[in-house]
Amino acid sequence: AKAIVLDPVDSTAAASLVKLAQSQGIKVIAYDRPIPTAPADFYVSFNNEGIGKAIADSLVEHLKALKVDPASGGVLQINGSPTDAAAGLIKKGIHAGLDNSGYKILAEYDTPEWAPPKAQQWAGGQITRFGPKILGVVAANDGTGGGAIAAFKAAGVDPVPPVTGNDATIAALQLIIAGDQYNTISKPSEIVAAAAANIAIKLLSGETPKAEMTLYDTPSQLFTPAVVTQENLKAEIIDKKINTAAELCVDRYAEGCKKLGIGN
Repeated sequence: AKAIVLDPVDSTAAASLVKLAQSQGIKVIAYDRPIPTAPADFYVSFNNEGIGKAIADSLVEHLKALKVDPASGGVLQINGSPTDAAAGLIKKGIHAGLDNSGYKILAEYDTPEWAPPKAQQWAGGQITRFGPKILGVVAANDGTGGGAIAAFKAAGVDPVPPVTGNDATIAALQLIIAGDQYNTISKPSEIVAAAAANIAIKLLSGETPKAEMTLYDTPSQLFTPAVVTQENLKAEIIDKKINTAAELCVDRYAEGCKKLGIGN
């Protein structure tokens, strides 16, 4: 191997892999998640801090548009895994969006291993604790957001307060179509994957890839993804051929698709 593209679940444990590879002259590209304690040769990703701020800002704007009184309650914040540096960046971005929004954070949780059942269990406890004071949930990805939605449904809360997400999974897009999830982030893997491949080729050719910034002492290229809600789901997902209507508009989601102008 002359180059390794590494997407580490445990950013701290990955440091030893980076050092081992680099000691043998192998170039390491950190993909999707940074490796804070051992600089890779390059880092390429969607802008995780920007994602956190975007989903939080989107939720705040939605609450303000609905004229939801900040004094009537606050929001829950469900972060990703405490071992994942990308989750830390998303968390930082969420705080940037919420901290001066006027909507207080009722409670916050770092979800071990990003596990949806753990997010669901925690959210269930907060629903018991805060009840109707929960005005919305900023969840760091679609799995944790889906866990929160499941907790509201199990508790008989109807309608479910607006819940964010990130990754544009099929399940989350269907929840948005149904009106159960408010937003997600569309991150077509081809964008970052193509960039990682181009960077690998340049490194192997002895060139210096152009960096937009330095993050954790690593030259970095970060892309800004799109926030997806019901309003732009057709334009961002269907029209860009990321998913088809046939994939999304099945069973109980068919009616919601019709309302959004999405047809098979």
